[in-house]
Amino acid sequence: MSAFVRRVRALALATCLLGSASSALRVDPAAAETAPPAASPAALTVSVLRPRRETLPETLLVTGSLMPREEIEVGPEVEGLRLEDILVEAGDQVEKNQILARLSREVLDTQLAQNTASAAKAKAAVAQQRAALDQATAQQTEAASSVDRARKLRVTGTVSQETLDERERAVKVATAQVSAAEESLIAAEAESVLVKAQRDEIEVKLRRTDIRAPEAGIILSRDAKVGAIALSARNEPLFRIAENGSIDLDAEVPEGAMPRMKAGLTAQVTPAGFDAPVDGTVRLVSAEVDKASRLGRVKIALAADPRLKPGAYARALVTLGARAGLVVPQSAVMFDDEGAYVLVVRDGTVAVRRVTPALKSRGSVLVSQGLTGDDMVVARAGGFLREGDRVNPVEAQFSVGEAR
Repeated sequence: MSAFVRRVRALALATCLLGSASSALRVDPAAAETAPPAASPAALTVSVLRPRRETLPETLLVTGSLMPREEIEVGPEVEGLRLEDILVEAGDQVEKNQILARLSREVLDTQLAQNTASAAKAKAAVAQQRAALDQATAQQTEAASSVDRARKLRVTGTVSQETLDERERAVKVATAQVSAAEESLIAAEAESVLVKAQRDEIEVKLRRTDIRAPEAGIILSRDAKVGAIALSARNEPLFRIAENGSIDLDAEVPEGAMPRMKAGLTAQVTPAGFDAPVDGTVRLVSAEVDKASRLGRVKIALAADPRLKPGAYARALVTLGARAGLVVPQSAVMFDDEGAYVLVVRDGTVAVRRVTPALKSRGSVLVSQGLTGDDMVVARAGGFLREGDRVNPVEAQFSVGEAR
């Protein structure tokens, strides 16, 4: 069989098969008219809720660093002595007047011994000058009596004028000796006072060789080293103490919120690494705003907690007040180029409603305009709903703070 004949037979067979297929696919018009219509898609079920009138706390988020409320710098009060012993370390809790370190006493003990000898010498000198004064006073008294007798005898001519003059000169000499003795006694007593003052100074220095904490608190840092010479002119103090262990959050506040800041506002402060916030209270509000950063500063006093570390980062929610209004879950509010909106369901149809959010707190949004208490708001709006969609609304209950 030639190749031409085979091609003719294959073409004829293909033509027959196509004819059979078209016959099988042909639909009877009468049967098509009696077929039931296709079912329309079922309406989507969505959860809706009514806005509730609630009072939400109005808070402001601020950030800053933990700082000691009052920092005390402790340095040596005695110059030139060697640090002999250090008794505390950074992080230790200390009491008022507790000894932090000790300075060497050797030099001061030697000075005290010398002063003791000087005091004994001064005491002896005072006694000697007092005796000399007593002697000069007695001589002055005797000379005055001799003059009186000579004057009486001169009247009768028994004593010559020369003798009287001699005895009067003796009175003057005795008087001068008394004055000199009095001055010497004063000088000796002054020397004794000086020696006593020097001793007091040495004793004060001896007491100050024990470096003590001026107030109770926590040791923030220790720069003291055994063997170093204590100098008050050094740049760094020996110890830095947070007085009473009190820690504040030094936070930065936007200038727009500064007028509402005042002492006594409560705050929830979460330092870095904390699992839960600690209570705080605004203690101090700065009197100015930085003109470069446009930020003010507030100090938030924190409750005592050994975990608080000065210098650590922390954030705080400061409660500025509270506002009442209609509240919906945060998940119900969406935003676009025109602002905020929610989806409401009316007669089974979705509609877009523009709203004005006034406050967000605890996963809820307080709406100041755009809603009424009877509106049915889609609880969790999303991109799968559009205005005009038909839905099957199911009303759900909503409580403030459920969506966090």
